[in-house]
Amino acid sequence: MWSFLSGGLALIFQPFNFILIVFGVVMGIIIGALPGLTASMGIILLLPMVYRLPANQSLPMLCGLFCGGMYGGSISAILLNTPGAPSASATVIDGYPLCQQGKAGKALGISITASFIGGLISTICLITIAPALAKVALSFNAADYFSLSIFGLTIMASASGKNVIKGLIAGCIGLLASCVGIDGIVGVNRLTFNNIHLAGGFAILPVLIGVFAISEVLKQVQNPLKQGEIIQQVNHIVPSWKEIKTIAPATIVSSLIGTVIGIIPGTGGAIACFLCHNVSAKISPDGDQFGHGALSGVAAPEAANNATTGGALIPMMCLGVPGDVVTSVMLGALILIGVTPGPLMFKQQSDVVGSIFASMLVIQFLMLGFGLLCAKFGPYILKVPYKVLMPIIVVLCVVGSFSLNNATYDVLVALSFGILGYFMKRYGYPGAPLVLGVILGPIAEDNLNRAMITSHNSISILFQRPISCAFLILSVFSIAWPFISAKISSIRQLKKA
Repeated sequence: MWSFLSGGLALIFQPFNFILIVFGVVMGIIIGALPGLTASMGIILLLPMVYRLPANQSLPMLCGLFCGGMYGGSISAILLNTPGAPSASATVIDGYPLCQQGKAGKALGISITASFIGGLISTICLITIAPALAKVALSFNAADYFSLSIFGLTIMASASGKNVIKGLIAGCIGLLASCVGIDGIVGVNRLTFNNIHLAGGFAILPVLIGVFAISEVLKQVQNPLKQGEIIQQVNHIVPSWKEIKTIAPATIVSSLIGTVIGIIPGTGGAIACFLCHNVSAKISPDGDQFGHGALSGVAAPEAANNATTGGALIPMMCLGVPGDVVTSVMLGALILIGVTPGPLMFKQQSDVVGSIFASMLVIQFLMLGFGLLCAKFGPYILKVPYKVLMPIIVVLCVVGSFSLNNATYDVLVALSFGILGYFMKRYGYPGAPLVLGVILGPIAEDNLNRAMITSHNSISILFQRPISCAFLILSVFSIAWPFISAKISSIRQLKKA
């Protein structure tokens, strides 16, 4: 653990590397503050510019954008009653009432303080838990990795919304897209329709840009978000010692809960923020003020959603399974940059692991400093006209797609998946399972082929291995649980009636 951290600290404090991390944090806060733009979109827009850099330089910057974007959503939530990101949805409940009371600066100060504490606690958990989990994962074989890939797909589909069927359909579309190209075992063309461009399949970067970025631009063009006006000056940002003691119980408890939720694949900040807001209402000294401008009501969701950042990186780094939507994009970034996530990453690319550990630690302190600064100038960030912002995003998407292979084909792939992503959003189909299907499809197929070869084409190997069998059982449970939960809820409602 300490060898990873010490090597990483020496690396990231090199001037150029440190500047990249600072840039990532600042861009994350700005992108997170703009309603409709999320951390995942920020990573996608930045990825074409950095994926040619060494992994131990580009990944810390993306981590900075991840953490900064998670906090940035609270700025518009507090000032405009519009969450900049889904993970800031619960911040609105008490943040905006504080703004209406003339305490916008106080709410923003509490938000960044709680975000710092939550991020710091989750980073400590990341540094201590991840290496131990990676050692356990080294015992995995091909059958175990195949079942793990299936589990990753099902858990993301089941956690992506109320309609599990739509999540599974989106995942299957991604798996189908991953089959396009030349088969890795037999060497025949699949779903290419005699088109030479399709023989190479779909690159991850254009798919990411299309499903997350271009689809969001199309959505904003159809239904543009209203930009409000800030009704007051932002001042008195730094919280007092008395206020820190008031929010301490909610902040610490929410940080721990958020870290655990982040570790569970397919969850994320949106779930953590509402859960911790409800829990904190029962344990906080100002619990009776929740919903009317309680300081703990701002601290709890912000500590929780920032705590999920370190937690979500644990399954992604150790098992190759993303913890939430943003880390599913990060998973694609890892593969694109040339890093294979999983337990071998801790042995073969220890410098990359160390850079991520050290950067996550330093990022929390950078986020605290720049968060306090951005809180003062937050109103100016929110006044960027969408008529200016959206065309810039489209240009970045086109340039980013083209720069991958200097090919117009990749731009067409991004536009095609952007249109597909737009209609998926319009009809309630989540995009994350589709992208995860494109990423995990080849991994699942390769490991299934290896498992079949070693077992002489006996499917029983998937059930004979305890680890593989456990993941398959969890996959079935993750799909069945939403239906079971809905059935239990309906029975309870009938009993109450």
